[in-house]
Amino acid sequence: MTKRLTWSGWGLAALLSAGVAIFSYRYLPRIGPLSPAILQNAFHRPWLDVHIAGAATALFVGPLQFLPWLRARSRRLHRWLGRTYVVGCLAGGVGGFIMAFGSTAGPVATAGFASLAVIWIIANVQGWRLAMARRFDEHRAWMIRSFAMTFAAVTLRLYLPLIPLFGVSFVDGYRAISFLAWIPNLILAELYIRGAFAVRSRLLSADV
Repeated sequence: MTKRLTWSGWGLAALLSAGVAIFSYRYLPRIGPLSPAILQNAFHRPWLDVHIAGAATALFVGPLQFLPWLRARSRRLHRWLGRTYVVGCLAGGVGGFIMAFGSTAGPVATAGFASLAVIWIIANVQGWRLAMARRFDEHRAWMIRSFAMTFAAVTLRLYLPLIPLFGVSFVDGYRAISFLAWIPNLILAELYIRGAFAVRSRLLSADV
């Protein structure tokens, strides 16, 4: 039952990630419905393209890295997907950080999205560095944190339709979402990491 729920959760996260990634790519050729607020960002040229190309690719690739059989049977593919993911996150983070300062929602939204970008970049640099050092347990922990922030692209879009339910203006709701889109994700990731490491420690102690 637990395994079935885990796979169901992964499938839903992967489906949402792929859907948001594919829908976000429309900004590169500027086709389809485009948000006026995003296009009015003072730094959207060229940083929107950098952010979308990197973040959408990371969102598309990220869920595959959580498949145990892929890591076990094709380490080379796992490494190349990992490199693609990290480069995408770094590009998305740099583009997002710069665009945060051109947000039409004001300084609160700037603080929220700029903080996300900085922590996202740090998580990926840490994850890459630890993989190169072959400290794989710590590497996995940092990449879980990384994807929690990559997934903010999904949670942001899940929150947006809820703004009218709280009786606040769209701008005020968007300012709150600039933090809510990623802080709860990061908290849940940290709880999972700590729980997983606690279980691993008990198993190692039992073996001894």
